[in-house]
Amino acid sequence: MIYRGLLKEHSSVLNIIFHIFDWVGIIFTAWIAHRIYLGSWLLPSSYSSVIVVVVLLAALLFPRFNLYKTWRGASILEEIKAITLAWILVLLLLLTFAFSTKMGAQFSRGWIGVWSLLGWTILICSRAFLRIVLRWLRRHGFNQRRMVIVGPNNLGGEVLDRLVKNPWIGLKIVCFFCTELPMPRSKTYPVTVVEGIEEMAEYVEREKIDQVWIAMPFKDEEKVKNILHELRHRTVDIRYVPDLFGFRMLNHSISEVAGLPVLDLSVSPMEGTNRIIKALEDRVLAALILLLISPLMVTIAIGVKLSSSGTVFYRQERVGWNGRTFLMLKFRSMPMNIESGEILWGGARNKNATPFGAFLRKSSLDELPQFINVLKGDMSIVGPRPERPMFVEKFKAEIPDYMKKHLVKAGITGWAQINGWRGDTDLAKRIEHDLYYIENWSLWFDLQIILLTIYKGFINENAY
Repeated sequence: MIYRGLLKEHSSVLNIIFHIFDWVGIIFTAWIAHRIYLGSWLLPSSYSSVIVVVVLLAALLFPRFNLYKTWRGASILEEIKAITLAWILVLLLLLTFAFSTKMGAQFSRGWIGVWSLLGWTILICSRAFLRIVLRWLRRHGFNQRRMVIVGPNNLGGEVLDRLVKNPWIGLKIVCFFCTELPMPRSKTYPVTVVEGIEEMAEYVEREKIDQVWIAMPFKDEEKVKNILHELRHRTVDIRYVPDLFGFRMLNHSISEVAGLPVLDLSVSPMEGTNRIIKALEDRVLAALILLLISPLMVTIAIGVKLSSSGTVFYRQERVGWNGRTFLMLKFRSMPMNIESGEILWGGARNKNATPFGAFLRKSSLDELPQFINVLKGDMSIVGPRPERPMFVEKFKAEIPDYMKKHLVKAGITGWAQINGWRGDTDLAKRIEHDLYYIENWSLWFDLQIILLTIYKGFINENAY
């Protein structure tokens, strides 16, 4: 019978396996790329030297991106993001070295391009394969960490339930020490339950526990200190799970500022590298799209001028990132000065659009000039739709967390829009989708939304 703690005790071996998978994948894809692009299986010595340099760079830089940390419970998208950034940095350093030493002319750029793509693909596929294997092993009792949970019935029970429902994470809960005395009997748990913490330290030692999770509210500081005191002679890993379930959090994490641990409850995802990625995504795609649709925009502009007198573009003040205002562009769909009276939110169906303007609204073609806003940096291609300042003042007092949508730039399309929440639909539902987008933002999520917009987002029954 295989000892089920074998993988856990040899986790360093698993770490080495991950390193080897990466190195072999890089070498293998360089060889395949040479065969595909240059038609030969035989690598010249100069090409072999380049491969060695890339493997050394990967060995040096990949650990800096935490590619070999324990990814238990972490999203596969987070790992893909880390792999992508690490691989791009390796390639940039290689190109910089080749340029500075004037060695670039000796190598095929096509080979480098094919190798870059194949290398990135194999790095991700190998990680996905190893994840699947490790998840299967953990589900069947291998490579698990034995743990106990300490806390009151409600919070401790919530943490226990979530971990029990996700056995692939590899955390086996063997006991729940309930600090709520007397413990409520309204719920039963699939693990041993002990009232109080008097026996906890001895239990941790006797049962060879790997981790203790303290699930306590912030207000129970003294209880947390007491638990830490009880465990002071043990070498067990200790984790703290604060009671955050009642908060509306966005991109919550732990960061360090001036050596101080800071718990981020609600922050913008557009910081650091993410901000650069988002800016590049917006500018590159907006420039490309404007180039492709320029004949269509010229045709629409002529149609607007022929359908009614006045300007081609309609400019309207909207609220964007960090609450700053900007002038959003649209193709004009109504006669000039029609909004000179009272401005009301909604009722788009009843607004007096020209026949050509009604077509533009129904097909969402009136939104195309907003790619100019994206190119200027006022908007993003994907993000929450912006609203006018007077309506922002109204809605922020009526809809919980409404202002958090402004933690990112406003977008031409968004998660809410492709799910049908546009036009005069439920604003609260729209905000829920906007906050979900902010919490789960990634480059891949943006591309998914763009593709879904192309597929189903232009013509919609709520588009007016």
